Amino acid sequence: MSKIEITKNNPPSPLSPLPGEGPGVRLSVGETSLASHGIKPTAMRLLVYDELERARRPLSLRELEERMVTADRSTIFRTLTLFLDRHIVHGIEDGSGTLLYELCRGEEECTPEDHHPHFYCERCQRTFCLDDVHIPQVPLPEGFTPLSINYMIHGLCPDCLRRS
Repeated sequence: MSKIEITKNNPPSPLSPLPGEGPGVRLSVGETSLASHGIKPTAMRLLVYDELERARRPLSLRELEERMVTADRSTIFRTLTLFLDRHIVHGIEDGSGTLLYELCRGEEECTPEDHHPHFYCERCQRTFCLDDVHIPQVPLPEGFTPLSINYMIHGLCPDCLRRS
């Protein structure tokens, strides 16, 4: 049986078998993404990945903990920290003191497209992605290099506005 080496330059395709498994075994999107970032796709890591993907919006550690009742907080936190370090997710500060986590869309790491505006609802405390809203380009003084962008709008979401 041949050994499969998964590296950044040789990521698995969606049809690649995991090391030690036979041909024709399909990998999930989460398994493929984790493996291409050099992360062993354990059951817990896949659960966290899948929950972030299912949410389709940034989630806090508390929200993930509430959604994943069988997982403990420290395991979820360690998984998110690993995902941040390996650029599978990016962190978003919503101004409430809570860090939110959102999956990066780039295949290898977060791309400029991942840096889009977000809307924080002051009433329900949910954060929404504003994918179709353009972030204005800010000219920086000479010698300054941006590493990340955090563009957060605060207000009331449509659901909360209807309830008022």
